[in-house]
Amino acid sequence: MSRILIVTDAWLPQINGVVRSIEALLHEAPALGVKIEVLDSTGFRTAPIPTYPSMRFAVTRPGAVARRIEAADPDFVHIATEGPLGLCAWIACRRAGRPFTTCYHTRFPEYLAMRRVAPRRAVYWLLRRFHNAGLGMMVATQSLERELRARGFDRLMRWSRGVDSELFRPCETSVLDLPRPIFLTCARLAVEKNLDAFLSLDLPGSKVVVGDGPDRARLQAHFPDAHFLGELQGTALSAAYASADAFVFPSLSDTFGLVLLEALASGLPIAAFPVPGPLDVIGDSGAGALDWDLKRAALAALSIPRETARAHALTFSIAASARQFVDNIFRAHAAPSAEAGFAG
Repeated sequence: MSRILIVTDAWLPQINGVVRSIEALLHEAPALGVKIEVLDSTGFRTAPIPTYPSMRFAVTRPGAVARRIEAADPDFVHIATEGPLGLCAWIACRRAGRPFTTCYHTRFPEYLAMRRVAPRRAVYWLLRRFHNAGLGMMVATQSLERELRARGFDRLMRWSRGVDSELFRPCETSVLDLPRPIFLTCARLAVEKNLDAFLSLDLPGSKVVVGDGPDRARLQAHFPDAHFLGELQGTALSAAYASADAFVFPSLSDTFGLVLLEALASGLPIAAFPVPGPLDVIGDSGAGALDWDLKRAALAALSIPRETARAHALTFSIAASARQFVDNIFRAHAAPSAEAGFAG
């Protein structure tokens, strides 16, 4: 049984697309004949992330991470994030001549530029150096692949996402006792999610926000008529999705948007801008309305049958996503560059 070690700065109790994607891999690994382990910040000293104090990152050195990697004795190393832990793993693998793969989960250049931390051009330069040193970089969508290839990233491999269609499904009863129609969004409450674009819309009925983050206090103060439910997980999250009438996704910068699949599987049609992520997930399925006028998209989504949304979500299976990930690992290490030896 092949052993895959995933190194990630993002892990439980965090709730985000990176964590959920890795959790899905762990669930499907036995059926694929592989063993997947996670190297996260557990056991390391941690510190809060600047501008996001509720999230923490590992404070460590490449040597300490190298010892963790050697103790795990993996056949393959996959570096899922470009944070401090991922960077230490990157350095450790290169020093040891150990091949690895990576994944582009998050648009850090855009996010850091929004916070005026670093210019996009400089961050893209750093990310190219990080990812191009590996045997392959996984990306979630065709449009993201085209964009990153144009920016000089190479050895790109597609890894789509899947949804737990048993957990996220339509239900007969509603847990939201609010005026209808109910427009719901689920996101990290942070500047990059562009939630003001949704909450400022003049829409009938009610607006509901699921999630938490550093921008919550400001959003609640500016939009007192919206209903903020905080973080929800499992059946509570599924019930909230299924109780709404349309899912509004205002982000302009997500690489995929796993919440789109969760909403669709719950029978919730999508309203979003026509940008990478929604364009790739919704496509020409008819399961959502994409429009630069987000209000028009939200109102149009109300006329989309819930059965159409659910049917489209079922085309994104967790099993297929996990198989694609594992196949990418094997294919990257079987490529001529890997066979010739990892230059480091």
